[in-house]
Parts: sequence; structure tokens; C-alpha cells
Amino acid sequence: MGALVSCFSAAEETKRPRAPRRRSAVNVPPAAAGGIGSSEWWSKGRVGRKERAEEALIHEQALAAAAALLAQQNGGALPFDRSSSLRYPSHGQKKPALPRSSSSRARSLTDPVVQPQQLVHQDLKIDNLETNHFVLVHGGGFGAWCWYKTIALLEDSGFKVNAVDLTGSGIHSFDTNKITSLPEYVRPLTSFLETLGDGEKVILVGHDFGGASISYAMEMFPSKIAKAVFLCAAMLTSGQSTLDMFSQQADTNDLMRQAQIFVYGNGNDRPPTAIDLDKSSLKELLFNQSPAKDVALALVSMRTIPFAPVLEKLSLTDENYGSARRFYIETPEDNAIPLSLQQSMCGATPPERVFRLKGSDHSPFFSKPQALNKLLVEISKIGSPQVQ
Repeated sequence: MGALVSCFSAAEETKRPRAPRRRSAVNVPPAAAGGIGSSEWWSKGRVGRKERAEEALIHEQALAAAAALLAQQNGGALPFDRSSSLRYPSHGQKKPALPRSSSSRARSLTDPVVQPQQLVHQDLKIDNLETNHFVLVHGGGFGAWCWYKTIALLEDSGFKVNAVDLTGSGIHSFDTNKITSLPEYVRPLTSFLETLGDGEKVILVGHDFGGASISYAMEMFPSKIAKAVFLCAAMLTSGQSTLDMFSQQADTNDLMRQAQIFVYGNGNDRPPTAIDLDKSSLKELLFNQSPAKDVALALVSMRTIPFAPVLEKLSLTDENYGSARRFYIETPEDNAIPLSLQQSMCGATPPERVFRLKGSDHSPFFSKPQALNKLLVEISKIGSPQVQ
């Protein structure tokens, strides 16, 4: 989502969509040429037992996702709950451990943000929490699939987790070009919140454009939101649109402009209906610190981003939106929503606390899954502020 906002103002002047660039970048390893150093390349490229186990797990997860999509397209029932995590380990194989990703820097007394390695939750007691239920909301172009590591880690810690596909995202089959409003885009989330029982609360986590999505939900269902976590996300003020917020950096990020491809679903003489992202730019823009396998997953899974919801201004009140406890997680190595813009949003509408994932890119669920999990667990433990 961060990649789509730098040229929104320019979109109004554009009469024709930019043709998607199709770059062919094939890096031939030394071994392929048979030259000096080929044996060294071969030894470095050998797949170990752990990597084979990871590949087998990813393969089975991909088969499960494909089966779910096929069942949905054929009008059948999904073989599993797509908004919860179900893992499919191979028989006789151990579940591969996710890489450790917390930073090693100790917090200084002058550091205004909290680092994940400072947090401990060995004595976590789920029953003592206000809620043990997380609802994960993806950003623009992403889907529920992007949370697979976070879902697994939170569930292993004893939490209940749901990850929703917003309208036209993930395996939701709606045409992105036909989405005309933010409420329509967020409907899968609001429909889910409507099903919660009386007194049941959740912790919302919104990534990227998902920040606007959870803000809308906070205004609509304040009694159902225990806490809201903005993960390198759009945290807006009332009367502001996501376009307004991201226009602040419109002239400062060439990478964003290069990645954007406007889609004109209603004809070239009408306003854009969606934005696509040039796949040759995605790794540097969104996944510059993420593992190659997760980048490959994203490249085949991301969809276009609906344009109308990005233009819509939020109406937020102190009574509803303002009653929810907000937390922000910064990502310093973010090339899509720079740290300076994240800090600007926190300054405009200060959250209760600000955390920082050192070394994280715009996709911390890929680049820093363990550290992200630690922060989310710690946020779930934070009690109500003491009344003076």
C-alpha cells in the first residue's frame, strides 16, 4: 500500500495507464557457466536437511491454499477455515523453526521507543488477559496469507487468531475495480466483528493501508476493540484520507513512483479504479529485508489495490475511535512508509505507546516474525493505565 500513494495527485492528470514493465533479470550463477568458482557456488547452494524440511512444509501449505481456492471457485465449501491458521506438517518431519529476528541493541535511557528484546513473557497467563483473541488485517495488495508466520507463533503461545481477507484481497473473489468505498472494502472485517458475542473483545492489528481499515472498525465497534495495533500503518486523523497522509512524501520517494501502475477499469477517460505494483520493484520497496521464499510467495499472491477506499476521508470521534487504546510499531528499514512518516503520524495522533522493530522492512511478518510476535504478546499484556 505504501507504494501506491506517492503519485496519487499525479493520477488525476494521467490520461492513460502506464504500461507494466516486464523486466527480465536472470542472474546466471558461476556454476552455470562452468567457470572458475563453480564448485564454490555449488557447495554454497546445496540444500541442507533443514531447508528441505522448510521447502516441504511450504509445498504442502501451497497445495492446501490451492485446494481452498479451487473449492471456492467451484462453489464448494472450503476445506479449512481460511481466517485461522492450519498447518500441514509432513509425516516424519519436524516443524522447521522460524529464524530468530529480534535485535541485540539494549535500550538506552533516552530511547523513546521499546525494543522487542527488552520484553519477556515466559510467565504469560492467557486467562488473566483482557482478551486472548487477535484479528489480523492486511495492507493494500496483501491478503490473510501474509500473516502465516504470525498466526503460527501466536497460536503456539496460546492465543486465538483470525486473519481476514478484505474485499477483493487474498482469495476473496470480488473484482477490485468495482470497489467504490472504504465500508465496502472493509466489510469482511466489520461482518466478522458483528458476529462477536456480547462483551467479547479483540485486539486488532492493521498493517499498511490496514491502519485505515481498523480505524473505520474502531469507530463502528468501539465496545468490541480491546486494543488496536498499527503496524507500519496509516494512522489517520478525522477528516483525513490515506491519500492525504501519504501525499506528505509524494516527492521524496522515486522507488514508489517507479512501482505504481494505474488501472483504469472504467476506461482511460475515467479516474483510476485500482493500482497495481510493478513486480520488479517489489523486493526493494516492500521486502528489502525479507527471506527469498517469502518474497516469492508475495510475488504470486499480491493483487491490485482498490483506489476509491484510499481517497475516502475518515470520520473519527473521540467517543468511539478515541476510546480504543492504540499502539504503534515502527519499522526503521521501511522503504514504502519511511520511519519519518511513521513518526509524523504518531506525533499527529499520539498512541499510548510506540514500539520499534529494529532491522524490519515494510513486511515485518516476513522479515522479523519472532520479534513481531514478542511485541504483540507484550502489547496483549499491557494493563489499563492507572487513573491518577
